[in-house]
Amino acid sequence: MINRRDELIDELLKDYKKPEDIIDENGLLKELTKALLERALNSELTHHLGYDKYSPEGKNTGNSRNGKSTKILKSDHGELNISVPRDRNSEFVPQIVQKGQRRFTGFDDKILSMYARGMTTRDIQSHLEEIYGVEVSAALISTVTDGILAEVKEWQNRPLDPVYPIVYFDALRMKIRDEGRIVNKAVYLAIGINMDGIKEILGIWIEKEEGANFWLKVITELQNRGLKDMLIACVDGLKGFPEAIESVFPQTEVQFCIVHMVRNSLRFVSYKHRKNAASDLKNIYRAATVEQAESALQEFKNKWDDRYPMISKSWSNNWGRVIPFFDYPEQIRKVIYTTNAIESLNSSLRKVTKNRNSLPNDDAAIKLLYMALKNITKKWTMPIRNWALAVQQFSIRFGERLAVL
Repeated sequence: MINRRDELIDELLKDYKKPEDIIDENGLLKELTKALLERALNSELTHHLGYDKYSPEGKNTGNSRNGKSTKILKSDHGELNISVPRDRNSEFVPQIVQKGQRRFTGFDDKILSMYARGMTTRDIQSHLEEIYGVEVSAALISTVTDGILAEVKEWQNRPLDPVYPIVYFDALRMKIRDEGRIVNKAVYLAIGINMDGIKEILGIWIEKEEGANFWLKVITELQNRGLKDMLIACVDGLKGFPEAIESVFPQTEVQFCIVHMVRNSLRFVSYKHRKNAASDLKNIYRAATVEQAESALQEFKNKWDDRYPMISKSWSNNWGRVIPFFDYPEQIRKVIYTTNAIESLNSSLRKVTKNRNSLPNDDAAIKLLYMALKNITKKWTMPIRNWALAVQQFSIRFGERLAVL
């Protein structure tokens, strides 16, 4: 049996011939949205006054309907010209379309979604005009996206788990305007692997000063947010950073990140040699012992130093921060050198930032990265590979330090 709702839908669609009849600028959805909003506004006014239109109950109540005003709303279906009813005493406060509101539900979300995918302000303006027939200013887009900054602040100060078995510290470069100049600033991210093996962004920081003082502030901030221990911190040879970590978390084992070591090494290598060089580097970090790793490094020198001497020099210079890696059992090593935790994140962020010649300030950079990370981390729902075996080894090796959980 066809219910009343289906009958209404059939009635609405009886003249439907093509998609434009529904979704076009003058289509059914736009007219239906306008009609429903105006009906709801009139119902709200009736509730406010306490009597229906033309009802004798309204006599001598001290307030009554007083015509309508026109409001233009930007919506998913284009611009809507809405008639908003008024009361004589100017006491009526609409709820479904509030005073001062110029955009209807979903419109801001569309702007934020496009911004998070790396679209520039000009791209967003063009897209909204082309798809929805709505002209928006750069100031409006900025206002909408600036609304996310309070959320960013809350996220950046949220409580953390007491223990993260592994924390990677990664960096990317962004061009940001600073005092009238465009500066190539470093933006740092902390990526924690929690006890469930799930990746988690712990924070974003833009470097405002170089060296140990900056890193000490970052580590102290993590501690103040509830972090009591990092079992292993993987860093990228950042000046002063290992010392900053060890001053706040003296038990943390600071390890130069194998992923970063490999990534930085392959920057020197031409494309035609990259696969072979990567395979030979793998022989170093996949070695069973320090002695075997040193032997593999020597073989790498013999084979590649004539072409790329900087690679073996870099590994040799940083060897003291690399070799702690070989003390870990195989299950923990696999987690550390698995590149997906960092490389996929870097690739996704590069796609978002590549369209930006520069950003106007630090807040704009943080805002863009935060919204991009919200999209990216929606998929971070499963433990990283080999985690079940790794967590057993963490319990054996660091058992007492996990007791804080």
